[in-house]
Amino acid sequence: MEPLQGIDRRADPPPDVPGVGEVTAALKAWLEGRFDDVWVGGEVTNLVRAGSGHLYLALKDESAVLRAVVWRGALPHLAITPEDGLEVVCHGRIEVYAPRGTYQLTIDRMHAVGTGALEARLRRLHAALEAEGLFAPARKRRLPAFPRRIAVVTSPAGAALHDFLQTLRGRWPVAEVFVVPSRVQGAGAAAEVAAALAAAARITPPVDVIALVRGGGSLEDLWAFNEEVLVRAVAASPLPVVSGVGHEIDVTLADLAADVRALTPTDAAVRVSPDRRDLAAGVASLGTRLEAGLVRRVAESRARLERYATSRILADPTGIVRDRRTTLDAQAARLGRLAAAAVDRAGERLRAAAGRLESVSPLAILARGYSVTWRSGAGGAADGPALTSASGLAAGDTILTQLSDGRVTSRVERIERDGGPAARAEARDDREGRR
Repeated sequence: MEPLQGIDRRADPPPDVPGVGEVTAALKAWLEGRFDDVWVGGEVTNLVRAGSGHLYLALKDESAVLRAVVWRGALPHLAITPEDGLEVVCHGRIEVYAPRGTYQLTIDRMHAVGTGALEARLRRLHAALEAEGLFAPARKRRLPAFPRRIAVVTSPAGAALHDFLQTLRGRWPVAEVFVVPSRVQGAGAAAEVAAALAAAARITPPVDVIALVRGGGSLEDLWAFNEEVLVRAVAASPLPVVSGVGHEIDVTLADLAADVRALTPTDAAVRVSPDRRDLAAGVASLGTRLEAGLVRRVAESRARLERYATSRILADPTGIVRDRRTTLDAQAARLGRLAAAAVDRAGERLRAAAGRLESVSPLAILARGYSVTWRSGAGGAADGPALTSASGLAAGDTILTQLSDGRVTSRVERIERDGGPAARAEARDDREGRR
């Protein structure tokens, strides 16, 4: 049936006018049959991620807008994850949605147009993450020197895994390797790799290091390793991460966030493992050095024993005792002389001090005819300080006088005052003047 042909708009409608469904079905068959292999270029706009996992978007250019959809099953086949404003080239087919009378492009492949837009996004994300400190050298961790368990996050079908394992077997075959499979390219690959990193960190018993590897490719091929979700997952890994993505000239944001950046997957195997040949050579060298050291120690010990065998202490052990006894006797004699001299000097100092004390002794003064007098108190004891003036006495007072060989108690009968020291000095001056 051809509902669009044979209709005369000036005539009355024929009795068999097709309905909307028939027209839409005819359009659907005609469009879908002619546009089942379509390439379309445009700018992504109105992107919506449905809870079912499907992506709904539109492609636009200067003159038109084309609605499009990416079913969840087709997401792994996209080279990049679409975002609003990204210039892309899409492959798919035109489909008509009859209930709404609309048509759309069902996309099964998507590529970025050139690298300018991707590079601009890359620079913006790099600046933002660098400002957060995700690439700071201070947060990098040291790799274990002798890893026993290694996790490898990569695609199990890629050549990168083969290169990594082949190099690791040649260098460090004792390591136990766990391959955590993940897609490493296409839309949704970044989130899948991030989940694989988290799974590698949960392996029990825990692994010592995680290697994230992928073979080379274009910027678009490696774009998953520049997406924020994966870069943050690498930085947040509780275990050290070695990133070996692409070739030597390829540098992704995941490389910058990793603890160690390897140039290739092969280089990643070198970075995570010691070389058993180098270790064997080192052990052999240590064995040689140990043997040489033991030979040297034995020779030195033998030489010491030979010196001891010919020494005087072994030839005549009592000679040392005699020498020490002679030295001890000499020291004892010297000590005796020094002690006697010290005693003599101390005796002389003692006698000199006794003479000085004797010269100022109160008893010596009393022996020369002087005495000391106190006011006598109860029981005949001295009451108060010694008397130095007669002004403090009165007739009838009892006084106590200390002589050189005893004390005398007396009663005052009469007091004669001579005027004190000043008067005595004046009288002395008069006598001297008369002479």
